[in-house]
Amino acid sequence: MQLMSKELGQFLLTSLEVMATLFVFAVGVLVLWAAVAYLIDITQTQHAIRRNYPVIGRFRYVFEHLGEFFRQYFFAMDREELPFNRAQRSWVYRAAKDIGNTVAFGSTRDLQRPGSVLFVNCPFPTLGQDAVPPGPLTIGPGCKYPYTTASIFNISGMSYGALSRPAVQALSRGARKAGCWMNTGEGGLSPYHLEGGCDLVFQIGTAKNGVRDLEGRLSTDRLREIAAIPQVRMFEIKLSQGAKPGKGGMLPGAKVTPEIAAIRGVRPGEDAFSPNRHPEINSHADLLDMIDQVRGLTGKPVGIKTVIGAPGHIDGLLRAILERGPESAPDFITVDGAEGGTGAAPMPLIDAVGLPLREALPMLVNKLHEYGLRERIRVICSGKLVNPSDVAWALCIGADFITSARGFMFALGCIQALQCNRNTCPTGITTHNEKLQRGLDPAHKAGRVAHYALNMVREVGMIAHACGVRSPRDLGRQHARVVQHNGLSVTLDELYPMPRAED
Repeated sequence: MQLMSKELGQFLLTSLEVMATLFVFAVGVLVLWAAVAYLIDITQTQHAIRRNYPVIGRFRYVFEHLGEFFRQYFFAMDREELPFNRAQRSWVYRAAKDIGNTVAFGSTRDLQRPGSVLFVNCPFPTLGQDAVPPGPLTIGPGCKYPYTTASIFNISGMSYGALSRPAVQALSRGARKAGCWMNTGEGGLSPYHLEGGCDLVFQIGTAKNGVRDLEGRLSTDRLREIAAIPQVRMFEIKLSQGAKPGKGGMLPGAKVTPEIAAIRGVRPGEDAFSPNRHPEINSHADLLDMIDQVRGLTGKPVGIKTVIGAPGHIDGLLRAILERGPESAPDFITVDGAEGGTGAAPMPLIDAVGLPLREALPMLVNKLHEYGLRERIRVICSGKLVNPSDVAWALCIGADFITSARGFMFALGCIQALQCNRNTCPTGITTHNEKLQRGLDPAHKAGRVAHYALNMVREVGMIAHACGVRSPRDLGRQHARVVQHNGLSVTLDELYPMPRAED
């Protein structure tokens, strides 16, 4: 027993000696590093902070980097952070987890802030037994294969490439469970879009990824192949995107794996930058020609996605349609607000180009009424619509359908780490690093995607019932008010009066 105690004491003494040696070694390495860093900093001429404050000045960059991640947890108030604040994200997280979405004590939202939307409650709200779900709408009734759906909230365009494989799988499966559609984004159609069994909207971007020939031109053979897939219900010709109008898609080379390159028809490992517009579309007439070509080859509804810059642009398109006849019109127009998101874009375009959805959506809907084309062309909108009040506002303005990309990214578990363009997304959503992708289980996340979509429709319905209508599709401009600079509110129909249709 005494021998064992002696051996134990010797072991502990040896361990302490090893730890002390390691500590001294670590301190020595740290001192050596600090000395070298000091000499480098004091002699370099590129960075004033490091030259004036050797070694210590280096921590500035560490804190600047960490600030992106920690400000949302420790420093930002619930309603002040951008691009999405904590209150917005928290609602999505709770909806996706299908847990209680009630809050206590009172609203943290400033209800007197100019621009705030307030819904007009009715003294006699719709009873639960009188409520009805959103009714179905048909897109492209004149097409050989029209598309009829009741889904008001759908998944906006996100490419396989910008998103990881498990993220696309989860979205596809979740969309099928929720009964909503999924837009492929401009990266082409991958097997992972198809495996969930959901309805798909195939987006034709400016690079024609997935439907291009070797020279980057639209391939009619490939287009017919895609159209023959029953899950592909519509085609969307992308003219511009909210976060980067006037700039094509940007997929960094680190994300262009051999598989993604094969799907898109580009070279692996190289930056995949799309042209800033379709080279063959130089006018409204050219655009209508392309719509007619794609619709003729596929037999399915064809629409466009665009960012609005000025009302004159809409006038030009609608006049061109009337000259040819309503049958030449796109079956739908997806209007993307300047607040739309992206995986990668230059800051000047993100910050300062294009009209926000608050201005663009009523402008488009009014113009369609003015030219007598509102019943012919369905309106889809996107751009930072992630909460029920956002979606209800869009329905009040006149949108037929709403799509969201970043809302569904939050449903997948996005923490707004702002790493989408670096292939280092910590949640595995926008990275092709397999170690990081391991954290994203498609089977589990599919349930979260479905819950988010279904809870969105349920709570938009709750707003509609408070306004005294039976279904979300019955919401109109008289059901919402917008706070003005004097603190008082006006109804949407006062703010955006509906024009009379031309004779």
